[in-house]
Amino acid sequence: MTADAQAAFASYKDEALAAIASASSEDALELVRVEFLGKKRGRLKELQSLLGQADPEQRPLLGKSFNQVQAEVRGALEERQGVLARPVAAVAAIDVTLPGSQPVIGRRHPITKTMDDFKDIVGRMGFRVATGPELEDDHHNFVALNIPPEHPARDPLENFYLATALAGSGGDDAAVLMRSQTSTVQIRVMEQTAPPVRIVSLGRCYRPDTIDATHHCMFHQMEGLMVDTDVTMADLKTVLKHFATAFLGDDVSVRFRPSFFPFTEPSVEVDVLWRDRWLELGGAGMVDPNVLRHVGFDPEEVTGFAFGLGIERFCMMRYQVTDIRRFFENDVRFLSQF
Repeated sequence: MTADAQAAFASYKDEALAAIASASSEDALELVRVEFLGKKRGRLKELQSLLGQADPEQRPLLGKSFNQVQAEVRGALEERQGVLARPVAAVAAIDVTLPGSQPVIGRRHPITKTMDDFKDIVGRMGFRVATGPELEDDHHNFVALNIPPEHPARDPLENFYLATALAGSGGDDAAVLMRSQTSTVQIRVMEQTAPPVRIVSLGRCYRPDTIDATHHCMFHQMEGLMVDTDVTMADLKTVLKHFATAFLGDDVSVRFRPSFFPFTEPSVEVDVLWRDRWLELGGAGMVDPNVLRHVGFDPEEVTGFAFGLGIERFCMMRYQVTDIRRFFENDVRFLSQF
């Protein structure tokens, strides 16, 4: 009896595994399940009857064989169910020649993340974000910012000029260049907006600087502007101090050094203590009355402050990067750290 039962178990297992493997759909597999594992009329019921016919001393051995066969068939069935449940049609429809689109592969560049953090901080202080063109005219880049023709900042060797003024086209104002500062946006905003004004502009700037660990020919700035009836230097220092501590931490040291810029008066340089040395982050000051007049504001009625901060340098301090060139080398090994 034992030999007959063992042969029946083996035959059942072989037929069940073959049927499971050949099932080509979930519906077909369900029919196999009912046939071989159904509780009422399945073939498993027939094997159970063999156990009842066996001698008492044979039942433990046959019961163990029965359980092993049943477990193996159930395991094969579950595995086949998982295979048939996969979205085969969707996978087959993927065009492997298209660019990859899995979001887990990419992430925000550290410069982009820093700019997003900047927007969040100044947004809490009531500043809105304004944008402007990177290809600028001489008027917005220099003239309206009170930068005279003889100023070194207008030297052709200090800018990326793409076109020069043509005879009879309106003089130097017709020159076209890649903007050297985001201050151009404050002029465009004030030309279109009456006081009060409270904006920041974040974006790329271009200057033919010698590329080294802390300088690049393309860099990012955040320009800030606030104009109202009673804006003071104290307001400027408060905003910049709050901004620096919000981004770099409460223990950061900030200092303001007297300086000169054609578009602000008085003017200051803004420095932050980093790695035991003072690093210049940008310039700031009270908006020069001539700049206010250029855009039609009355300097007797309104005052304002402006600042321009280097985004790369803040990013370098936040992430302990010692060379600005790393941001633009497109080295995945470097960028994957962020």
